[in-house]
Amino acid sequence: MIAIALISGGLDSILAARLISGLGIEIIPVNFKIPFCHRAKDNNSASKEAGLIKENLKQELVSIDISEDFLKLLENPRYGFGSNMNPCIDCKILMFSKAKELMQQFGAQFIVTGEVLGQRPMSQHRQALDLIAKKSGLEGLVLRPLSAKNLDETIPEKEGWVEREKLLNFGGRGRTPQIELAGKLGIKDFAWPAGGCLLTDPEFSRRLKDLIEHKELSINNVKLLKLGRHFRLAPDVKLVVGRDEKENSELEKLAQEGDFLFYPNEQLAGPTSLGRGKFNDELFSLASQITCHYCDLNKAQNADIIYRQVPATDTHSLNVTPINKTKLADYHTSPTR
Repeated sequence: MIAIALISGGLDSILAARLISGLGIEIIPVNFKIPFCHRAKDNNSASKEAGLIKENLKQELVSIDISEDFLKLLENPRYGFGSNMNPCIDCKILMFSKAKELMQQFGAQFIVTGEVLGQRPMSQHRQALDLIAKKSGLEGLVLRPLSAKNLDETIPEKEGWVEREKLLNFGGRGRTPQIELAGKLGIKDFAWPAGGCLLTDPEFSRRLKDLIEHKELSINNVKLLKLGRHFRLAPDVKLVVGRDEKENSELEKLAQEGDFLFYPNEQLAGPTSLGRGKFNDELFSLASQITCHYCDLNKAQNADIIYRQVPATDTHSLNVTPINKTKLADYHTSPTR
């Protein structure tokens, strides 16, 4: 008997997979990658997660990138958004539908998830759980071991593939039962139990909403959302200002042909800014003033800001004064920051 276990990277999905594995079911651990996971900010997170799965499930983690499909649904999710830009129900339906496609490939009979009844307000109440399974074509084939005793029997239970009495009755938003179970099973060094999605973050959501409203949704633009301070200079022009040396470097890596990079002269400490869109002289000046605002001017009133268009190496320079805070706020895509 084989089951596909959907691995989110948080503790719950690992616990669920481990429980079913302990009942003699072969587990195929699958992680669907989208570009909105908090852990995606950590370059070591993917290898750490794969190692954790290997250690606890004795299987290699199957990682599948569904970013392009996810961006399509993000523009107009059928079941709407949560408190921010999180289309949780549509996201789950997409992932479950992809998992169904994998069942034949791996010869699996059902799907295992770490969902807990009542844990997430939008996607983990009873009606939502039933809807997600139905719309993905997996009705009766989604086993949620951590909450199984609080839910209707699934086909794996009815058919005797798993013993219902060995499943659990976790419910609600508390984490104590999961932490205790992890201790009993010897699971250590797991990610924060609640996982984490950037789409539930208010500031990130404001940035994303701005991107969608201006029809600029793409993988590269989404990657930019995770970095720096964001400014909308014109309907078709954005500026992202690095907050530290690491972000400055990341912005340079994400710069595409036609983008502009702004930075202070060698005598000044300051950020790298990435400009994307159709710039004119006025916008070059504005981007330079914003970049200058975040430079260490050491009491100077103005500074030389250099800019160049990628991939060209020839540069231009503007001597500017920093933009004042009041005017700066007019361009910020996260105005509360």
